Amino acid sequence: MCILIMKKIITVSICVLLVATTNTNTFAQGCVAIRSTGGICPLEAHNASDSSGWSMSINNRYFKSYKHYVGKDEQKYRVDSGSNVINHAYTMDIAVTKRFNNRWSLQIDVPIIANTRSSLYEHDGKNRYNTEAFGIGDIRFTGYYWLFDPVKSMKGNIQVGLGIKLPSGTYNYQDYFHNTDTTTVLGPVDQSIQPGDGGTGFTTEVNAFYNFSHRLGVYGNFFYLFNPREQNGVSTGRGRAVSSTATKYHTDVMSVADQYLFRAGANYTINSLTASAGVRYERLPAKDVFGGDLGFRRPGFIFSVEPGLTYTVKRTSIYAFVPVAIVRDRIQSVSDMQRSADTGTKVQGDAAFADYTVNIGVYFRL
Repeated sequence: MCILIMKKIITVSICVLLVATTNTNTFAQGCVAIRSTGGICPLEAHNASDSSGWSMSINNRYFKSYKHYVGKDEQKYRVDSGSNVINHAYTMDIAVTKRFNNRWSLQIDVPIIANTRSSLYEHDGKNRYNTEAFGIGDIRFTGYYWLFDPVKSMKGNIQVGLGIKLPSGTYNYQDYFHNTDTTTVLGPVDQSIQPGDGGTGFTTEVNAFYNFSHRLGVYGNFFYLFNPREQNGVSTGRGRAVSSTATKYHTDVMSVADQYLFRAGANYTINSLTASAGVRYERLPAKDVFGGDLGFRRPGFIFSVEPGLTYTVKRTSIYAFVPVAIVRDRIQSVSDMQRSADTGTKVQGDAAFADYTVNIGVYFRL
């Protein structure tokens, strides 16, 4: 009986570990285009008695970004004046995992994205209009491996993952921008709501857990997306001519940026219900590890507290995680740094962030 209970707790712990792991091409946090890494739970295979087979997860992620920041300073006048940008971002991640044995597994993650962006400045500057983007995002294939034998490491283990992100999502999605009430121009929508980023990327992951008892455990995740491509060639002019300043400082086309995620926390289980409490850090850096850094991007990070609940019955887990932002920071881009050096005055763009994100989904073994 104790062994069965421990196996069940390990199963729940792995699900809690990974359900909110978020960026193929939607990790989007407002105007900072941190795109969704999945929000999936593929690793119940740690249960040594169920070492092969298939599993599937469906994660739904939503947020509304509307508060503008320059650095860590909120630009409250933007909301007060009604000049703020409002993004509504929804992603459904469908992930299917094949477990070959109790250590090796392969996963495919397919995001379906529906984003809306409302603004004044992208249109006539006086009236608020919407642009939209919808479609499949960047598909990701990932292989996973447990470092320690699950049969001998029941209380804790470390899993590593290596994957490839394909440029399957549309990265030049277009919609109409209003010049006046009656005239429009067709152009690429803002980078933050594009379904894809236009680059082939490579991902690395580390997932770990440790259970102190059959009720209490801790978990941690690290995810990094390497995007070697520097720019995707899509104009930032929204169907209009770009400025000479944008051309000079290489913000006339969109960049293809790296991004990464770190999570850590603890969970407590009573019967079939697991409560989780953790922290979450998502970042789109100003500079990439590989490749160049030119092109338009809004780099920044979000630090959040992340409560969650997971309910598990037999082969199915239903979960909800809601990261709540504590720190939001729109850092300087490479373009900002170059302009600052040329002008002798600090230049730093702004970005809109969300207060919280909702992740709700289901995971089941087939």
